[in-house]
Amino acid sequence: MASVEVKRIDGSSAGTAELDDATFGIQPNVPVMHQVVTAQLAAARSGTQSTKTRAEVRGGGKKPWRQKGTGRARQGSTRAPHWAGGGVALGPKPRSYAQKTPKKMIQLALRSALSDRAADGKVVVIDEWSFDQPKTKTAKAALGALGLDGKVLVVVTRDDEIVYKSFRNLQEVQVILTGELNAYDVLCSDWVVFTQATLPAGQVASDRAKQGGVQTSAPVSAEPVTEPVAAAPAPEPAAEPVAAEPEPAPAPAEPAADTTETEEAGE
Repeated sequence: MASVEVKRIDGSSAGTAELDDATFGIQPNVPVMHQVVTAQLAAARSGTQSTKTRAEVRGGGKKPWRQKGTGRARQGSTRAPHWAGGGVALGPKPRSYAQKTPKKMIQLALRSALSDRAADGKVVVIDEWSFDQPKTKTAKAALGALGLDGKVLVVVTRDDEIVYKSFRNLQEVQVILTGELNAYDVLCSDWVVFTQATLPAGQVASDRAKQGGVQTSAPVSAEPVTEPVAAAPAPEPAAEPVAAEPEPAPAPAEPAADTTETEEAGE
């Protein structure tokens, strides 16, 4: 893993910092950088150019002259493309020039650009931008003390408002956030300046872990379970239903005696 000297804004040394080999130590992929930069420049185009066709040009509703008998070529409208003031054939219309680029290619292009600048010794790491107040003169003096000439790309965080205000009036300096770092801005700059807080090290490693499917949660043990598992008790057989004894049928009622004949006999 390569190391770079950490400097203060006055140019003095403040130790060393390790550069991640996955970000600053790979072989630059020139075709990928070309494709990503081309797509980025294409996406920046507004695409608002527009021309009028013969249907959109005002006028031309009347036939210029009759169809036959004039000796001239037949014409149907004065707004045809071959007429002066007519419409434009196959002219440009509003469109989007954006290209679809995979995220892995964008990340590879950024790492390739950073590796190219690191190989040339154009990556500078400082401990912090200790500016008391926004002042362009102080920022320019810091660049002179660090020995930075040409175009400089300063990578800051969202909390470095004083740093942004100090560098924004310098034409040769571009201030960019860590989340907006891209291959085009790195390639357009002669120097790339990081702080210890913005140096991309752990972020790229975590991105690689996500791409590789590395599990970040606690590992699951693969050893078999040795504790005996209690067998489930066998189900008891269901009790057979007891047949109900049939109830005895009720005895038929005796017919009532005919008392009419008995009374007659007694008389």
